[in-house]
Amino acid sequence: MEVHRTPHMRIIILGGGTVGSWIAETLCPDHDVTVIDTNPEVIQRLNDHFDVQAFVGSAIDSTLLFQAQTLAMDLCLAVTGDESKNVLAASMAKRMGCGRAVARIHSPVMFDKSTFDYETEFGIDRLISLEELTAIELAQEIRTPGSVVVEYVARGSIKVQSVQLSKNAKILATPLKELKLPGSVRIGSITRFDEESQKTTTRLANAEDVLQADDQILLIGDDEDVDALLDKALKNQKKKEVVIAGGGNVAVYLATILESGPYDAILIERDQERSELLATQLPDVTVLHADATYRQTLLEEHVEKTDFFVACMGDDESNIMTSVEVDDIVNSMPGVEREDKTIVCVVSRPDYAQVISRLGINRAVSPRNVMVEQVQTFLTTGAVISSNPLPGTDIGVYEIEVQSGSAAEEHVLVNLALPLGKCLIAAVSSQGEARVPRGDDHFLAGDYVVALIHEDAVSDVVEKFSGTSR
Repeated sequence: MEVHRTPHMRIIILGGGTVGSWIAETLCPDHDVTVIDTNPEVIQRLNDHFDVQAFVGSAIDSTLLFQAQTLAMDLCLAVTGDESKNVLAASMAKRMGCGRAVARIHSPVMFDKSTFDYETEFGIDRLISLEELTAIELAQEIRTPGSVVVEYVARGSIKVQSVQLSKNAKILATPLKELKLPGSVRIGSITRFDEESQKTTTRLANAEDVLQADDQILLIGDDEDVDALLDKALKNQKKKEVVIAGGGNVAVYLATILESGPYDAILIERDQERSELLATQLPDVTVLHADATYRQTLLEEHVEKTDFFVACMGDDESNIMTSVEVDDIVNSMPGVEREDKTIVCVVSRPDYAQVISRLGINRAVSPRNVMVEQVQTFLTTGAVISSNPLPGTDIGVYEIEVQSGSAAEEHVLVNLALPLGKCLIAAVSSQGEARVPRGDDHFLAGDYVVALIHEDAVSDVVEKFSGTSR
């Protein structure tokens, strides 16, 4: 049974703009890709340069969606510039019979399930925000570079976050089974450097494990409970200063993410009305009304003392030039060690990314690449909704939907006969509430499970949650 990433899928992309075209270009060598866009010139260019089927028309034209064989598609990606159209188009595609539907949105309010659950009500598998994904990538460069980049799964109800333990963490030197963790949180994996072998290894956590300082652990569970446990994991860790240039949605998402860690964030926004709004919206962040592109502003804010500088002002040139200015200021200050500072900027154009390292910038984050990487996690079939590999390991973080008639629906967890030592069912989301499953748990069709699985056991595990399994 094929359940993991399939070598070949049928994908329809609704919207052929910068993001849609980039996704199409990346996926078309390995998949059957269809694109719909209202701009004839965009469609002509796609047809001329890439192996795709492209149609001129509206993403919400039911006749055109039918003509494009949406009902036979494995995945629909609605990524036009209009979020309302994306939600409607993804919903239409799903109801037509498309295997999975994803919609791009812009407004943070659409993630707030307390007022209205867009995913559930419109039958969409996932809402994704290019701005949020970019912020998550930026945050990862600050928090734990090189670790798995996952923030939320199971329709946003479960948080997955990697963290390195401080020497003062309250969860050290005690077996996991005695830690009395919140009922919705589990430690999924432990990454540890072994002094004797001089190697770093990652393995699934078990009840007998005892955590050590500098361990990198994967926390999985309810958002608020994960953040509460982060406080214990980072106890008394010296706060680091992050200066964020720009006050758009990427900056807001980034500042919000960093609130749960040992960081003091300073946000610089040139528009006075916007800066006043952000000061109200982000009470734990220092918001300054100033222009970060001016050297004098950077000097006044003593950027040479900051641990991290992030440029996300909306255009590549401003981000690059400001980052170069910061690098020059740091290098010109006596007694300041450049290697102790990290400069990250957002760069959309792929050709710019080639020269970043020569300009003194530590890392460039491309929103288009981030979106493509996220889309690639959805290239799955069957019960698997998404999969994210843990870097440098054969372990992946899998989001699995419990299907009707599956063994997981018929038997309690302990009787599923999951591969011993190869799988950890870390969390389950049922009706939007996350919890750590117990051995006597009965799953329901429609529940979402987050599992850490070794590569060679994926098929065996996913089969237990698939409707064809008995």
